[in-house]
Amino acid sequence: MEHTEFGRTLRRLRDHVAPTVVGITPGTRRRATGLRREELAALAGISADYLTRLEQGRSTSPSAQVVEALVRSLRVGDVDRELLYRLAGHAVPGADVVPSRIPPSLQRLLDRLADTPVAVLDAAGTILVANAPYDALMGPVAALRGHERNTAWRHLVGPGSRAVHTPEEQTAFEASVVAALRLTTLRYPRDRQLRQLVRDLRDASPRFVALWDAGTLVPPRETSRRKVVDHPVVGRITLDCDTLQVTTDDLTVLAYTADPGSSDAERLALAVVLGSQSLREQ
Repeated sequence: MEHTEFGRTLRRLRDHVAPTVVGITPGTRRRATGLRREELAALAGISADYLTRLEQGRSTSPSAQVVEALVRSLRVGDVDRELLYRLAGHAVPGADVVPSRIPPSLQRLLDRLADTPVAVLDAAGTILVANAPYDALMGPVAALRGHERNTAWRHLVGPGSRAVHTPEEQTAFEASVVAALRLTTLRYPRDRQLRQLVRDLRDASPRFVALWDAGTLVPPRETSRRKVVDHPVVGRITLDCDTLQVTTDDLTVLAYTADPGSSDAERLALAVVLGSQSLREQ
């Protein structure tokens, strides 16, 4: 009964989210006032078939990660978030779990940056959300599965990213990422998903093992730094990558910009336009 109620609640919430609220421009022939199944599925990074089974009560055990992805995509408040967790048979994540909730105030800020490539990462370095310009610049986040959304995994195991590093920069970057992950495990020692990530990294990457066992402390964070992105269509773009820390929620916001009027700004704008067109055609 609980999972049937989960499906009904999920459908109710989906029907009450206006497409424009989540950045979707409705077409002139649109009949649905809320989100379509395929739209919510794409936002949450799950298949439309799985979402259908959840709503119809044919899938009975959505993971806590799927529930949180649906919560973020639907932009529900604390009451509905707790309801969805409990109907799915999970306790609402507590202070001993890496936070993955994006508060409404941060979401409003992200909405105001709709033309700027922006992504939000949790304390483990896993991408929680990314906007359309970020997908256009760095590749669609929805295409990344499981650990691939995690920074340490992506760079030490695969598939990598479009960011370009010199060998020296890559060495320093890897050390920084692993050291940051080590500190996160100290802050959230009871997070089972985090412990599993570390175990999987140890099994898959000798480089990770060497860096992890070295026990290096996190080097000072840079609040702004230049980054070169090798875009598959427009080529290399040199950008400012600003890192904003949301300390109360232990989240990191990455924003990419270029000097106005520069050739890099023109290439960034072109990359965003081309990427957005490609994403709409998929």
